[in-house]
Amino acid sequence: MEMKRLFDCIEHQLKHFSKPDMLNAKVNGEWKHYSTESVKKIVDDFSAGLVELGVSSNDGSDEGSDKIAIVSNNRPEWLITDLAVQQTGAVLVPVYPTTGVNELQFILNDALVKYMFVSNTELFEKVNSIKESIPSLKKIFSFDEIESVAHWSSIAAMATEASKAKLPAIKNAVSLEDLATIIYTSGTTGTPKGVMLTHKNIYSNVALSKISFPFLDAPQSKVLSFLPLNHIFEKCVSYIYLFSGIGIYYAESFDTIGANLKEIKPDGFTTVPRLLKKYLNVLSQQEPRLPALKRNYSSGV
Repeated sequence: MEMKRLFDCIEHQLKHFSKPDMLNAKVNGEWKHYSTESVKKIVDDFSAGLVELGVSSNDGSDEGSDKIAIVSNNRPEWLITDLAVQQTGAVLVPVYPTTGVNELQFILNDALVKYMFVSNTELFEKVNSIKESIPSLKKIFSFDEIESVAHWSSIAAMATEASKAKLPAIKNAVSLEDLATIIYTSGTTGTPKGVMLTHKNIYSNVALSKISFPFLDAPQSKVLSFLPLNHIFEKCVSYIYLFSGIGIYYAESFDTIGANLKEIKPDGFTTVPRLLKKYLNVLSQQEPRLPALKRNYSSGV
């Protein structure tokens, strides 16, 4: 089994099944599509901009590689940030949007987070309210346009010809054994604990899953994604999709999953039993003449 770094999924797609819909999300009521080529350009410019900001891999200090945190709903910018951070050799620290301020402050301090990405005004205000208590945190960037808040696109705009020229060597220096992410537990049973995962840790699961489920190798397919990307399940599954050339469409919210399924008509999605049962129950109430098997399953029979 040939091992790869997670960000190698971009070159893999370009080589084997370049797509017009690598990542997709609704913007102002219309689906916005990111092709494989456009994702590569955005990610490379983003990485070069991070290099200009001083983001780097392990410099030999006790802190190791720089840590970049993200707290956001599922959207293309989430995975684009993940890929761009990886290419610099830095480490992504994803956080649940629902994490309380006390747990959030602990995580950001424990990981020594240098920069933070948030999706909207509500999450910006949450992080900003504790910023003074996080000495390592230099700046917060947002995915949505928020007045007086640095937009994430400003980082890619910082890329220079010099930083772009440095990027190939920086990417080549990232090894399979390097940390890709630190995922913190929810903290419901005590202080959150960071789980350190390398590229190899995650990619080995991706590669073996593709062997176990060969139907995943269907580049013409598309899926709907709605489980939180900061959880390792959806994060790992996302890389299965990316290495398989499957287009990822992000649900607008949990409340719109049914509507998004109807309009996208995906070939699949990942879920958990509790959420699946919830939607089957809703469906059975709306469609009383559903086949008995579907109605019984939704009732837990």
